[in-house]
Amino acid sequence: MASSESDLSTARWRKSSYSNGDGGNCVEVAALPGTVPVRDSKTAHHGGPVLLFRTPAWTAFLAEVKQGRTT
Repeated sequence: MASSESDLSTARWRKSSYSNGDGGNCVEVAALPGTVPVRDSKTAHHGGPVLLFRTPAWTAFLAEVKQGRTT
């Protein structure tokens, strides 16, 4: 899926609950129509890369992780 910086300008990023709120580096995700952008919080403010997943693929991934299927 093609994207540009302006596509992500309205993204409302949230940090993983596993970051424990201690300022640690973790994964951040946002929700856009049909897409879930994912980035590393330690590079987020330095123009680091963003991975884009289609919403159904991200939902399936989360379901597998919640079931303990991480391999």
